[in-house]
Amino acid sequence: MNTVDCFGSTLSNSLCHLIGARAPLCNRAPSGRRRFFVRADQHGVTRVVDLRQSGSLRLVFPQTLHNNVEAIIVNTAGGIAGGNQFRVEARVGLGAAFMFTTLAAERAYRAQIGEVGSVTTALAVGRGARMNWLPQEMILFDRCAMRRRLNIALETDARLLMVEPIVLGRAAMLEQLHNVTFQDRITISRNERPIYLDGIGLHGDAITHLGRTAIADGAGAMASRIFIAQEAAGQLNAVHALLPASAGASMIAKDVLVMRLLAPDSFDMRRSLFPILDRLTRNTLPASSKL
Repeated sequence: MNTVDCFGSTLSNSLCHLIGARAPLCNRAPSGRRRFFVRADQHGVTRVVDLRQSGSLRLVFPQTLHNNVEAIIVNTAGGIAGGNQFRVEARVGLGAAFMFTTLAAERAYRAQIGEVGSVTTALAVGRGARMNWLPQEMILFDRCAMRRRLNIALETDARLLMVEPIVLGRAAMLEQLHNVTFQDRITISRNERPIYLDGIGLHGDAITHLGRTAIADGAGAMASRIFIAQEAAGQLNAVHALLPASAGASMIAKDVLVMRLLAPDSFDMRRSLFPILDRLTRNTLPASSKL
């Protein structure tokens, strides 16, 4: 029997919301791995000091007008199919500042029976360092099969702004998710102690389950945002004022601000996300994410 299970954050009352989609069959694409290290020099300018990459993932480093490094992930395979294995590892050294995004929305395509795609990301942020993890949407297609893991390890005084948007079917194409397998896990720790754990398990007929009023009320997109910084509590009221009625924000620790958003589609989700992200990044959002 097809079931859909949503598991909220163990440290807060999380909302898990998704809705359906359908997609074309996609041939199996290459896998890839990226590993890199950035650190601040004696002038406080962040520089890439180690970069290793293989497979279909590529990192592009556009020039910026500020002292942090910005990296854009490009998946030359065009999406994620069943059986693909992708891994990204990044380390941000003492006092450095790093911003991560993607060139376009990622796509989890229809998978062959018995094949499951995998995306694993491991981020380490050193003392006094700053990490903005701001990928564009993950679009799920009908009959996709995917496991995703995001592990972020923070040291003392490290700052983090993280967003994970998910779209379940393209609204303009009238796509719906009737048969999907999607497992998503997020773990954030500080000095090896967990401060945020979150997970979604989506199996089977998602549109029927998530169309219920008490679950997602027919929403077609969702996003989780985490802001970890000493000034996080001071941003709570301003964030509340920018949120639509289908979103919420709360402090789960004195410096950990958690936000959740439901939206009818990706357009409405972006329209709600960008004013908040602009504020929390001090108007330094990557140009590619605004396209």
